[in-house]
Amino acid sequence: MEVETEKPKIIFENWVNEYSDTLYSWALYKTSAKEIAEDLVQDTFMSAYHKIDSFKGNSQPKTWLFTILNNKIIDFYRKNAKIKKHEFKISEKEGFQLSDDLFDETNSWKDRKVDPIWDNEEHLLDNENFNGIFANCIGGLPKKWNVAITSKYLTDKKTDEICQDLGVTVSNYWQIVHRAKLLLKECLETNWA
Repeated sequence: MEVETEKPKIIFENWVNEYSDTLYSWALYKTSAKEIAEDLVQDTFMSAYHKIDSFKGNSQPKTWLFTILNNKIIDFYRKNAKIKKHEFKISEKEGFQLSDDLFDETNSWKDRKVDPIWDNEEHLLDNENFNGIFANCIGGLPKKWNVAITSKYLTDKKTDEICQDLGVTVSNYWQIVHRAKLLLKECLETNWA
């Protein structure tokens, strides 16, 4: 009987030894903050440990752990978006207006000055305040646009999967991503500078 209770513990220890570095690298890549990445990996293993009995082996342990970690990363950004002071909410209609304002009456790009914050030598993703404002800006996007951006850049889902989740065509998806990036740029230039 004791052997059965020890088996999951040994398996779990093997997973920690085998996957810690890979999970940490991914979390660091997604958050650009060493302490946050460490906390997210620790939370991932804690969740996995408590749910190890539910792991049926239908996927590889690494895939299962990465799914847990990606959910932790998304939760981290959502939580940060909610606790920041600056509130940024925009409707799809306002998003369309913003992107339409980039073109003149002949559908040519308008000359726009580049905001000086983008000339900064600092790697912005290393800045905790920037990351908080960035998370807030993502949280303020219209729901579909938020899902498109977080699915593409935070969970690295494939385009066809995202289109299926959103119920949109590929060309519509790319328009949504483009407009969402424009809104994020506008939000960051307004709130970060």
